[in-house]
Amino acid sequence: MKESTIPVKTQSKHVPDTRDSSKTLRPPVDIFETTEGLTVIADLPGVQKEDVQVQVENDILTIKAVAKSNLSIEPAYQEFELYPYFRQFQLSDKTDQEKIKAEMKNGVLIIHLPKKEEAKPKQIPITVN
Repeated sequence: MKESTIPVKTQSKHVPDTRDSSKTLRPPVDIFETTEGLTVIADLPGVQKEDVQVQVENDILTIKAVAKSNLSIEPAYQEFELYPYFRQFQLSDKTDQEKIKAEMKNGVLIIHLPKKEEAKPKQIPITVN
């Protein structure tokens, strides 16, 4: 799986740019591979399940999330801002996109990307002649 950020291409100077130009954070991820598929673990501190979007379109896995402060008061001085998270990955044609699952636990997003059956390793039986 290759990380990718999709560039915005405009056909003319009169076409508006559709990509949001606001600042985003790139969440750190760990990627594990097994015979069954890939698991992507993304750290999204301050994010609740309902504030995360995981989508696949044109073989691109996109993670979008918004962190929200749980403080009931406004700070008088602030050095840390909460920016939205954004990350994209190019998926292999060996990924079974219909079976992708995601779960959220304590600010950690876990995405399971199963391999297609034909991409999984096969055991070859040994016969004796």
